[in-house]
Amino acid sequence: MTEARAPQLPTVDDVATRAGVSRQTVSNVLNSPEIVRPETRERVQAAIDVLGYRPHASARRLRTRQSSTIGVRLDPVTGNGVSGSVFDRFLHALVEHADARGMRVTLFTARDDEDELQHYMRLRDGADIDGVVLTGTRYDDPRTAGLAAEGIPFVAFGRPWGAEPLDDPARLWVDVDGRAGVQAATEHLVGRGLRRIGWLGWPAGSGTGDDRRRGWEAAMTAAFGHGAAELRALTTEAEDRVPEARIAIERLLAAGTDLEALVCASDSLGLGAMMAVREAGLPHFPVIGFDNTPVAKAVGLSSVDQRLDEVARATLALLMGEQGTRVLPHGGADRHPRLITPQLIVRRSSHLAPVEEEAGGTTSGDHINGKETQE
Repeated sequence: MTEARAPQLPTVDDVATRAGVSRQTVSNVLNSPEIVRPETRERVQAAIDVLGYRPHASARRLRTRQSSTIGVRLDPVTGNGVSGSVFDRFLHALVEHADARGMRVTLFTARDDEDELQHYMRLRDGADIDGVVLTGTRYDDPRTAGLAAEGIPFVAFGRPWGAEPLDDPARLWVDVDGRAGVQAATEHLVGRGLRRIGWLGWPAGSGTGDDRRRGWEAAMTAAFGHGAAELRALTTEAEDRVPEARIAIERLLAAGTDLEALVCASDSLGLGAMMAVREAGLPHFPVIGFDNTPVAKAVGLSSVDQRLDEVARATLALLMGEQGTRVLPHGGADRHPRLITPQLIVRRSSHLAPVEEEAGGTTSGDHINGKETQE
């Protein structure tokens, strides 16, 4: 019996022959695609696809000192299972798009910011990562300055609030335009004929929360000419947890209010508000959250979707170039931060109704003081 031979895998030379180019051109397409003319790059990529060629990862790493790996810190569990799912969904999208570019994502944990930076430097020095995607950014985040000082290529998911200027090419970021998303949510309610639209947000001082609140302010001022005092009277604050939001709205109801709807800084706040108004006997009182989490869909909570797939795509485009297959060097004046426009998802206001509302549809609503209106 003749022993069956394993099929021979395609080589760089096979790709070069099929594409009608040199072996070096194929290598350039794989390792430095930006230096190859687009039409040549497309021809080589077509040959790679037809032949099913796959570069040998270990050989490439030894040759280029590149690991084809991106480092991401796995954020600690906060106990917020509602809005906490945003990172999980972003990470899934990032891994999926990175894989399509021949890149891997390695996760690690860290005790604090300094420990996180030390991890990045050790991984970089050992050629275990080529770049970093930074998450959980906040005011005066020391990690952006630390990574920039070390020359480690990185892109942040979220604006580095407090680090001026925000268009610094050494501190690249991709973020969701929270202001635009909340403004669209508020304008949707205004379009339904509602006037007393309240804001349920986080305590002041959160870059993301303050930015989202500005969207509500802009819509209310444009529609009704509200000043600072009137906007404050329509504002309620709570920590980003369901129980705190529920208690805050229960107290608001007990004190008496003429609010007709609520726009919230997150789905955690939105869910807490939704529970409070339902238990108060107002099953159709409009509440809109932010993040479009699975919980929001399950309970029929209208919400602003961050379009995390697009965020992940833009993050890799800044880190590797639009069509690149390797991480670009730190900095670069030709790359600029990106702001992704979110999408409002409108659902029926009845509790536990997971069906999205049809375009142009209306459902009955409730005034907090008991007078019926239209959502």
